[in-house]
Amino acid sequence: MAGGPPAQLVTGVRFDVLELPADAGAAVLRGPCGDATGPVALMGRRMRFLVAPGSADELEGLLDWLEWGGVALDLAALGAGGRITAPTPPGHLVEPGENPRGAAVWLRPPEQGCEALLPALPAAGQGSGPGRGADATGPGLVRLVAAAATECHRARLRRRTASAHSVAAAGPAGDQPRFS
Repeated sequence: MAGGPPAQLVTGVRFDVLELPADAGAAVLRGPCGDATGPVALMGRRMRFLVAPGSADELEGLLDWLEWGGVALDLAALGAGGRITAPTPPGHLVEPGENPRGAAVWLRPPEQGCEALLPALPAAGQGSGPGRGADATGPGLVRLVAAAATECHRARLRRRTASAHSVAAAGPAGDQPRFS
């Protein structure tokens, strides 16, 4: 592999990306809709779920509709005009030192024709079932966003609780009053 910057994938054409912290993304993958999501990549501490093109434009409205609007979730979407670092291709043998820690990797690589099954809003007249139609196997964009928002919130609370416990375990500092 030649040196230089890593390859980039353009979002908004064949797919958009729902991006969240890796701990929240791992919980989504373990949850009820985890087996039915589309391709998933990991880069550093961020997990990227590929979703149908146009889905990024729906994120804010979906979060409002799901009553997550205004809550800091660390959940983002990349759509038209965005770019992500291309994960190492499935089956590609990486030479030592070629794939530095934090480089993008596929957790669930794309398969030929997977674009038709990427999580999306149902088309008009298709109800609220999974994917784009009655025979699709994806979880649907609404279910994926709901699961991602819930897990982002839980992960944030876990991090906050862990931080509070580590501060409490350190004991009082200086002349600060101690409360029992």
